[in-house]
Amino acid sequence: MDKRERFAVNLRQARDTAGISQEELAERIEVHRTEISLLERGGREPRLGTLVKLAVALGTSPEALCGGIAWDPQARDYRIDTPR
Repeated sequence: MDKRERFAVNLRQARDTAGISQEELAERIEVHRTEISLLERGGREPRLGTLVKLAVALGTSPEALCGGIAWDPQARDYRIDTPR
């Protein structure tokens, strides 16, 4: 699993918890539904502004959406914790 896939899992879980569709989320943050789909499939990383909008729209934090993703300075790479 890479950082995009880990973010995708977090985003899908947050959206499911909020009980809203991809379309509704897209409307709330003023992006096209395909952008939400790409993010939830790990096909794209969100821009900073999109990350903040997603968090607010879902009633969570950017940190929660990035949960399980960490930078390992020794390895000079991301460390990904597997979701439970």
